Amino acid sequence: MCGRYTLAKKPEVIAQRFDASLEKDTFRETFNAAPTQVLPVISNNNPETIRYFKWGLIPFWAKDASIGNKMINARAETLKEKPAFRKSLQQKRCLVIADGFYEWKKEGKTKQPFRITLKDNGLFAFAGLWDEWKDDKGNKVQSFTIITTDPNELMAPIHNRMPVILPPAQEKHWLSNDLNPDEAMDLLVPYNAADMEAYPVSTLVNSPANNIKELLDSLEKGAGAS
Repeated sequence: MCGRYTLAKKPEVIAQRFDASLEKDTFRETFNAAPTQVLPVISNNNPETIRYFKWGLIPFWAKDASIGNKMINARAETLKEKPAFRKSLQQKRCLVIADGFYEWKKEGKTKQPFRITLKDNGLFAFAGLWDEWKDDKGNKVQSFTIITTDPNELMAPIHNRMPVILPPAQEKHWLSNDLNPDEAMDLLVPYNAADMEAYPVSTLVNSPANNIKELLDSLEKGAGAS
């Protein structure tokens, strides 16, 4: 699964990388993005703008917003079957912007957190789905989920799932309204392990209340990527 990630780059760098506008005044670096937070995404219905959606997908038909707490991830192999994701796969896809993510490896009775990044420490996009829900008063909530798949060779020793990271050449394709569900499913594969790296980090990341730059530091090297 993917339950925490990072986005610690400057807003102008993010805007340039994804060729989309981003309001600098509303952007905040995050070193420990967690479910229920409102975070930057690019949706297929407005690909020129980076917007802020709530992490934890609330289907349009949901009776209660709390369902989103269980919808932070969506397994790629079940997207066409699950009512919560089927329509979004067809019509509401998004890019979830990140520069790293955390996963926990079981080591005896403890779990050691790792941060996983691209080797060039660059920005990337998770494949995501989004939806829009209205409460009883007509207030709109736009939310998203991160799609997961089988682990690659780097991730397999750490966890049995990994988020789908889209190669840059496929990002616009994922957002295309001409993409049909079968074509979309073909994109949901493990990222090339040779282009990624993982390193252990402090257990301070275990609490979403901790959102400090030091979370990026490697326990092995004494300094993380910034």
